[in-house]
This record gives sequence, C-alpha cells and structure tokens, in this order.
Amino acid sequence: MPGQSCGCEISRRELLRRGSAGFGMLALSGLIGESMLADEGLISPPHHPARAKRVIFLFMHGGPSQVDTFDYKPLLERDNGKPLPFSKPRVTFAKTGNLLKSPWEFRQYGESGMWVSDLFPNVATCVDDICFLKSLHGTNDAHGGALLALHTGSDTFVRPSMGSWAIYGLGSENENLPGFITICPTLGHGGVNNWSSAFLPASFQGTPIGHAGIPARNATINHLSNKHWHPDVQKLQLGLMQDINLEHLGSKGTDDALEARIRSFEMAFRMQAEAPMVMDLSGETKETLELYGIDDSKTENFGRQCLMARRFAESGVRFIQCTHSYKWDQHSNLKSGHQNNALEVDRPIAGLLKDLKSRGLLEDTLVLWGGEFGRTPTAQDGNGRDHNPHGFTMWMAGGGVRGGNSYGETDDYGYYASRDKVHVNDLHATLLHLLGIDHEKLTFRHAGRDFRLTDVAGEVVHDIIA
Repeated sequence: MPGQSCGCEISRRELLRRGSAGFGMLALSGLIGESMLADEGLISPPHHPARAKRVIFLFMHGGPSQVDTFDYKPLLERDNGKPLPFSKPRVTFAKTGNLLKSPWEFRQYGESGMWVSDLFPNVATCVDDICFLKSLHGTNDAHGGALLALHTGSDTFVRPSMGSWAIYGLGSENENLPGFITICPTLGHGGVNNWSSAFLPASFQGTPIGHAGIPARNATINHLSNKHWHPDVQKLQLGLMQDINLEHLGSKGTDDALEARIRSFEMAFRMQAEAPMVMDLSGETKETLELYGIDDSKTENFGRQCLMARRFAESGVRFIQCTHSYKWDQHSNLKSGHQNNALEVDRPIAGLLKDLKSRGLLEDTLVLWGGEFGRTPTAQDGNGRDHNPHGFTMWMAGGGVRGGNSYGETDDYGYYASRDKVHVNDLHATLLHLLGIDHEKLTFRHAGRDFRLTDVAGEVVHDIIA
C-alpha cells in the first residue's frame, strides 16, 4: 500500500487492524467512556443531565391485578357482588360478571402512608423509596400484543426493545459485558422480539441468560466458555477472522451485518473472562443470600435473578431485565394464584431495593416493576379476573423518581385510568428522560423515515421526578 512502508501513511483497513479489535471496536468506543457509534453516525452524549445510569426491569409476565396489590379501592369491597355501575369496554378479552372484592387486606406503610395489600408485606417496607404509577393504560388486551407494546412501544410491528434503545443512545459502561441483559426471559408472547434490536444494529440486542423454562441456578449465556482451546489460541483465531472480515468489509465498503458480526466476536471473546464471575453468586455473604430469599425454595429462583441483576448493575450493564414468567394470568383461582406468585417475588424484590440502597446504587439505578396489563375488578369464572389494559399499576424506585409517592388514579373500582393517565408511550418517554435522553431526539432512520421508541407519541411524566 503506498506510503505504508515508510510509516507515514496506512490504509483504513490497516489502521483498524492495528487497533487490535478492528472496526467493531470503533462501534464499541462508547463502552470505554466515549460517545457510541451506531449505523454510520455518532450518537450524541445524553441530551440533559441523567438521573439514572441504568435500569433494572422486574417484569411480572401475565398481568398482576392492580386492585389486589397496590391500588386500594374501598368501594370495590363495599359493593362486592354488585354489577359494575358503568359500562365495560366495548371489546373485552373474555366475559366477566359482577364486582369482586380483593381477598387481601390493604394497609398503610412508611412515612408516606402508601397503601399496599397483604400480598406484598416485604415490598411494603420499601414504599418510601417507591413511586406508584396507578394510571397506566394501553390498547391491547392480549398477552402477545401487550408484551410487545410494553417492551418495544408497538403491538403490531417488530420494533427495537426499550433496552436496545437505551444502549443505542448511551452504550454500556463495561466493554467486557453486553449493555442489555435479560435474565430467564419468556419465549412466548412475542418471545425474542421483546428483547430484539429489530432494525437497530444487531450489537444493541439483548443478551439472554437462560430462559423461562430453565431454573435461574442453571441459567447461563450460551457458548460462554470454550473448554477445547486456550484463550491465547482463541485470540489468534479471532485475529484471523477479523483480518478476513475486514478485508471483505474493505471490498464492500459498508455491511451492517458484517460489522455487527465483528463486534459480536470481540464481545464474546472478552465476555469469557468477566461474565462467569458476575453470574457466580458463591462469593456473596450468607446474609446477602438470605436477604434475596435464596435460602428458601419458594423465593430462590427469582431471588437469584434479582441478585444477578444487582451484580450486573454494579458491573456497568445499562439495562437488565428479570422475568417472573408466566404466572400472573389468574382468570380463575385468583387467591391461590396471586398468593403463590407474590410469595415467590416479594422477598427478592424488597431484598434488591434494600441492597441497592445500602450500596449507594439505588440513587442512580432505576428499578421498574409491572406486567403487560392489569386485571378487571369484575369476576371471571366466579373467582378470577380477566385482562385489563385500561387501567393498571406499575411502580418505579430510585433513579431520580420521588419515593413515597403515588401518581394518577383509576376510577372508584379500578377499571379505567381516570386521572393523570400514563400511556405506555409516556412510561417509555419518562424512562428515557431519567437516563438523560430526549425521547423525541433518539431516532434511527429506517425504511424511509425516522423511528423512535415512542414513535409519534409520549409525554414525560415530570411530576414523578424528584
């Protein structure tokens, strides 16, 4: 190559090769403290000062009932067995009958006096750090569409996950770990599309650790280790592959799929050293394991997920999801179903919040809890509740939100969001805002137009921000 022998000039390909990691390392520059490249342009730094550096999403797959958990409705108890005094939605998932009171008592907790049912006695001790959003609403009353809407902003098209958008805009704080990890995700109701990067570059997709059909103790990242080759040999193999790929890339000019493959090889190699250590809980103290409920067979599975989430958060992962799947869909046997579900997650969730707070992590870690929709205050099959996307509760903690706070309301019986309504698009806009991102400016050009997580909607809920 002209000029290369004198050391004065080198080709673009040689420059990348000498950088030891090739083209992919440029796209990963955000992982080492610089802005991150995506597609062909540079992603700007945060649009405004961030309140949160990372997100932990605790997803309750199936749809927990708001009127049995955090949305106390005295009139529902008073009018138990009576007809709903206003019209039900024109389209419903299934037929329901009269009003059904909650089988659980509600009590006030903390200095804030937030109402919580007896289903969540441990989470109740953390209410002064929690902001309850009691007026969530969506448009889809089927699990598949509602899951996609919650995770990607769209219930009809394949779109990038909110975790993908977060790392597209901000990158990760650790070059040896993916920026977006999902622990034991569901394979149903949209499956991989819920953590897919869709049309964003493939390096922004979520990395699954196991799936919902595997106990958390056995969950790992596929092909994480190579027992057949020494790391030095693997490094030589990687170098050879990168040289070949870069030569091919140089002849083509631009190839998004190939560039993503280059980055994936590099990340996979680096992950072998750090990821197993993060997922190994053996070094945690007995007290910490007990805090998360890992000493109890009922709470051990979700407790492991929550503890891994804390460890990934400490290690610089930007977006971590834990999924309790697929258990909250009580069309009948509400009492036994929700009782068992809450027992499995209540202690681990409270343990996570308390552990993050004790380590100083809750201040800049946004914890999000909720399902794809809520449930009806009217009875289905006598002792269950149907899907209800028209009014339900989610909550946030840490990451710049006002703890000990309740925002929005449903009607007197908990069917429809009625005051200070928060659409799923608004939830996404607020989440990005807390991460320092203006949801209207975080866009990606695809198929002839600019796309964003909130598409053409979404308003930041400023009243919940501390």
